[in-house]
Amino acid sequence: MASENFESAAPMAASVKILIAGGFGVGKTTMVGAISEITPLRTEELITELSTGVDDLRGVEGKTTTTVALDFGRITIDQNLVLYLFGTPGQDRFWFLWDELARGALGAVVLADTRRLEGSFAAIDFFERRGVAFTVAVNCFEGAPLYTPAEVRDALDLDERIPVLLCDARDRGSAKNVLMTLVEYLIDRAATAGVR
Repeated sequence: MASENFESAAPMAASVKILIAGGFGVGKTTMVGAISEITPLRTEELITELSTGVDDLRGVEGKTTTTVALDFGRITIDQNLVLYLFGTPGQDRFWFLWDELARGALGAVVLADTRRLEGSFAAIDFFERRGVAFTVAVNCFEGAPLYTPAEVRDALDLDERIPVLLCDARDRGSAKNVLMTLVEYLIDRAATAGVR
């Protein structure tokens, strides 16, 4: 009888771990919060005088909080796919957490800010060295220089196959588009690897 119940149960959705990464203040916490269907877990703390000289606040002088461990959210794409989102801390002093957060991740979104594009290099290098597929999403901050995805790709010296797109991390639809682009990229990579 137990086996009959097991066979009639609906198939379980595939669970996929995705990292939302990037430099300090690029909008990782904002993106996880905008897209998550559950109340996101946040480990934010106030920026205090103790971080003076430690955290680089150039370009984000108005920032008052910072992620000290991770952000966590979830979005159900459809009955077959659930994405578990892990936002990484952006400050250099918390990078030791990235190895643990990356364990088991199928892919990543590298958020970028054109006011401080050089802050993206470390995240890109991290995923390239570990063979983790990623997309780059430029969070279009008000007043930030606007560049095309092709210009950003050139500035970051990215392979032409890596998706680069513009987004607004505050907007659920925009964040969903970023994640769907990553999922499609992961599917294409898997299909290409299977052909070889």
